[in-house]
Amino acid sequence: MDNKKIRVLVVDDSAIFRQIIAKGISSEAEIEVVATAKDPFEASEMIMKYEPDIMTCDVEMPKMNGIEFVRRLLPQYTIPIIMVSAVNGAVFDAIHAGAVDFVRKPDGNSVKSVENFIYDLINKIKIASKSKVIYKPDYSPLKPSVPRVDDKVVKREYNPNHIIAIGASTGGTEAIYDILKTMPENIPGIVIVQHIPPGFSRMFADRMNTSTPLEVKEAATGDYVKPGRVLIAPGDQHMKIRKIGNQYKVDCFEGEKVNGHCPSVDILFESVAKEAGSNAIGVILTGMGYDGAKGLLTMKRKGAKTIGQDEKSCVVYGMPKVAYNLGAVDKQCSLEYITPMILKMLST
Repeated sequence: MDNKKIRVLVVDDSAIFRQIIAKGISSEAEIEVVATAKDPFEASEMIMKYEPDIMTCDVEMPKMNGIEFVRRLLPQYTIPIIMVSAVNGAVFDAIHAGAVDFVRKPDGNSVKSVENFIYDLINKIKIASKSKVIYKPDYSPLKPSVPRVDDKVVKREYNPNHIIAIGASTGGTEAIYDILKTMPENIPGIVIVQHIPPGFSRMFADRMNTSTPLEVKEAATGDYVKPGRVLIAPGDQHMKIRKIGNQYKVDCFEGEKVNGHCPSVDILFESVAKEAGSNAIGVILTGMGYDGAKGLLTMKRKGAKTIGQDEKSCVVYGMPKVAYNLGAVDKQCSLEYITPMILKMLST
């Protein structure tokens, strides 16, 4: 058995937060903080000196912000990076640049907030230690989507009763972007559960709304699922669908964590299996754990077509692996082929 500790470098311009993070995560027996740094330049020296396994990095720092640091660092050192951020959409730029995950910065005056932050960070460090860094050498900031004009092309008509359900965790925000940006504007309605902290789900939805051809919004109870629309579960609520006549609506509600998560992919997938049956396509993407695997199997048993992301393209091959081993996945494919596979399934 490998008893090697996960070696962590903590980067934050605040001495107080460096101490909070270092002391907090060091309480976990599997983690060792090998160094701390106050800015990216000092961090670069610590990386060369200590060769850490994981780095935690503040988004907002002097001299160079965390996003630029990630962008410059990864071509030289492919180290998993967890961003520490206030509720700020800039964190998605860091993920887009190659960071593995992020955690919400706590209220330093609240003991409970700090305890929850340390708990989440420890879990994310453990997941990151098993993750794959996917650096994009062609990185460029996301830009607003340019409306498509296809006067000479007759758009394919899709069955309006179809629905696409997607579940993801670590690495999922970028995987979802890669899928949505290649979808046609008249794609059947899409519902998504992405494991994400409260407050960030709306920012993520707004980001996808401006940088993909689709209408993307954070879901609210009563929202209709309709062609060209993507509904993303709020970061602290479960989401189900229900059939109203020939349409689907979503219900968002607070509840206990399921499989360690709220929102839970299983909660969504089970409702899609019940309400949509064979008129659904289920997609399970990168992420640690097993949330969504049983729900995807239920969808398949009710006649839905199902897709799992393959190991090579996953940041963490956890959820798709469990689903595949359960027999819940009809087709396993690389991220770049998921949209073509969905379109193929819709046409058969």
